[in-house]
Amino acid sequence: MSPWKTLSRYIARQFLLWVVSIFLAMTSIVFLLDYIELIRRGGVKTEATLLTLLAMAALKQPYMAQQILPFAILFGTMMAFWRMTRSNELVVARAAGISVWQFLTPAVTCALVIGVIAVTVFNPVASVMQAGYEALENRILRSNGDQLSLSHTGFWLRQSDDEGNHSVIHAERLGSGDIALEDVIVLFFNDDNRLRARLDAREAHLRDGYWSVRDGTRWAPDKPPEAFTELTVPTNLTPRKIQESFASPESMSFWELPGFIKLLQESGFATQHHRLYYNALLARPFLFVAMVLIAATFSLRMHRRGGTALMISGGIGAGFLLYFGSNVVFALGLSSTIPVILAAWTPTGVSWLLGATLLLHLEDG
Repeated sequence: MSPWKTLSRYIARQFLLWVVSIFLAMTSIVFLLDYIELIRRGGVKTEATLLTLLAMAALKQPYMAQQILPFAILFGTMMAFWRMTRSNELVVARAAGISVWQFLTPAVTCALVIGVIAVTVFNPVASVMQAGYEALENRILRSNGDQLSLSHTGFWLRQSDDEGNHSVIHAERLGSGDIALEDVIVLFFNDDNRLRARLDAREAHLRDGYWSVRDGTRWAPDKPPEAFTELTVPTNLTPRKIQESFASPESMSFWELPGFIKLLQESGFATQHHRLYYNALLARPFLFVAMVLIAATFSLRMHRRGGTALMISGGIGAGFLLYFGSNVVFALGLSSTIPVILAAWTPTGVSWLLGATLLLHLEDG
């Protein structure tokens, strides 16, 4: 085996050891804090037993682990390279003609693989557990098991067919049953968005493949109003699809999100939150690589220049600055102030530019 392969395996092993250690330590602390917070919130709830709250904390933990992982990679990379710099291992590697970009390659490769696995394998598991957590939270802590809700203007729904025709459904109230609407207005539009009919009805119930609209009046251009007892309006929506449309994107799997976003668009629901979350997942492996570059900037030259505490503080500060900056950019994306794709990829792009620029300046400048 060549010396370079031996060194690469050693660096990768050190990187993974430190990342896993810091990741486990951080998740343990977050789990304990979440459990304490759930106990505080459930103090006056009769169903909120300690065992139930413990199960809720466990269900929430995979989602929190996804949020912790970038910081674990940042701090784990810093500690791994700081230790190898202090022990002069990287000094010897430099003397042997190995550049900083070469001994960063194993860490970058590991971070990229971790990111791909986290998005494609771990995220679907975490989304299922997060959905279970949200269901328990709604039932036990919020005393609200129904995800459907009304805005101040009522309940709105849009549906379309393959021919380009679509209809808009508005209801003043939600009735009892799976999907039951009261004081309903149904507006029918053709493919050029011209109104072709309107229904005003007392109630509407979602059945298998259609809406059952009852006790109302049908209006059409150039025709007198026509009263009816019951009409059917075809639909491709199901109770499950409508219920899921109110679920948070964090409870949706990476593989399910593209189709679900399309369904939301066809149903007339806002998609900014789901599209932002999906693009953020796509960018996550590259964000992990950027964390390695930033961490290397703050750890590779500690031994030679001193100021260890200052450099570590700088790395931690950079991590939290990235976190809060990402939240600001995501908020701008959710409010449609900036495009969703730009909001999702900006933190990763800025981190890449910052890490690569500083490394070029410090090592090759």
